[in-house]
Amino acid sequence: MKKQNFRVFGMTCSGCEAAVVTAALQIEGLSKAVANHQEDLLTIWTQTPVSATALKAKLPKKYALTTDTAQEPSKLKQLFPLFLIFGFIIDATVLIHWSEWNTTAMMHDFMGMFFMVFSFFKLLDLKGFQTSFKMYDPMAAVWPAYGLIYPFLELALGVCYIQDFVPDGVLWISIIVLGITTVGVVETLLKKRSIQCACLGSVLNLPMTEATFTENAIMIVMAICLLG
Repeated sequence: MKKQNFRVFGMTCSGCEAAVVTAALQIEGLSKAVANHQEDLLTIWTQTPVSATALKAKLPKKYALTTDTAQEPSKLKQLFPLFLIFGFIIDATVLIHWSEWNTTAMMHDFMGMFFMVFSFFKLLDLKGFQTSFKMYDPMAAVWPAYGLIYPFLELALGVCYIQDFVPDGVLWISIIVLGITTVGVVETLLKKRSIQCACLGSVLNLPMTEATFTENAIMIVMAICLLG
């Protein structure tokens, strides 16, 4: 199954998305189509490549289609920023404790830097993060303001861990907050929805993958270990 991206201009709402998807699905051999009016993007899945000319012929005249198509880069390439940040956090944790290894202190520093770095990227575009976050987080979906509060909550947790102020309450908040998000991530992955991961905000366009689940699971396990 091949995946192709097309730039479609003129979409302004969910109704436009539905119209574009319906038109695209008229192409023989096309099994799935997803439109995003905010990104002017149409993604299709097909057995054989579809030309822009063939797709343009099916679309209503009000929509403009660019002639270029782009194959989606590999997951590894898309997730490179996430892996790079994780690598830097791990390196920093090791260097800080190079002369004296203390598991508890290392987990505090790792979790503190994780929360602070990730909150930084979210705060670069708070409204954009809120929009992406409510697409999969159960709490943000029913209470949109939670998406505005979440980065500041992460920042506060990060400061607590860095300062070694880690009572059980901080650990339980970490577990609950990350647990809620993880439920949404698992649901998204099981339904195979193609959406943006908001873990690094909206500045970096990361796909929702198993890597998101893994990063949350690591943090939850570390918090549980610290509780013990």
